[in-house]
Amino acid sequence: MSATIRRVGAQTWFETLAVLRNGEQLLLTLLLPAIALVVLATTDLAPLPEPRVDAAVGSALAMAVASSFTSQAIAVAFDRRWGVLRMLATTPLGPQGLLAGKLGAVLVVVLVQTVVLGGLGLAVRWRPAGLGAAQVVAGAVLMVLGAGVFVAFAMLVGGTLRPEAVLAIANLLFVLMVLGGGLVLPLELLPAPLDAVMAYLPPGALGEALRTLLTEGLVDVVALGVLAAWAVAGAALATRAFRWDA
Repeated sequence: MSATIRRVGAQTWFETLAVLRNGEQLLLTLLLPAIALVVLATTDLAPLPEPRVDAAVGSALAMAVASSFTSQAIAVAFDRRWGVLRMLATTPLGPQGLLAGKLGAVLVVVLVQTVVLGGLGLAVRWRPAGLGAAQVVAGAVLMVLGAGVFVAFAMLVGGTLRPEAVLAIANLLFVLMVLGGGLVLPLELLPAPLDAVMAYLPPGALGEALRTLLTEGLVDVVALGVLAAWAVAGAALATRAFRWDA
């Protein structure tokens, strides 16, 4: 057990440094959510629940978590092509260990994103003083589950498709999640029954839950269950279908 923990810890550290040193991934994981936060909080370009700045912070955090899907899927796909994963396949890490290492790295990056976006939120007059310990814990659980979902499906997509296909699909899905998946904008903007369907998909569940938590202080238990179920399903699919070679 201790050896497994050490291997996963080493992989987590390696993956974290890879993300933080990659300018393109930092653009996706930090700059775009930051821009979304400022635009949503300071303009009326998109309808959001009140208090508007609280909802904007929730949307930006959801977007930051979901960015892990695109960045990790593309990284995995090209690591397969370049033979990096083939070398990892010779170690005892295994698909589950690789998944755990990537999730650990994403959680470290999410922590950095939260600090940066929280500071930016304060700069645009977000005041989180009304959040109690229960809301903070619920928010952390939502983001951890969301990260688990998006990393699992990143492994599934990046570990089974060609890099060129992954590059197109991962970017397209991220755009769709942002524009119409409930990640950034409220699901009530979507026509019925699409709004109800999206509430049971990871982007909609995460985005709506974080906005509700920050604007109303309410914990969406259904969203927690939805994200947990998707995380389990995604992890099972990823570990079964993952291929080390391109």
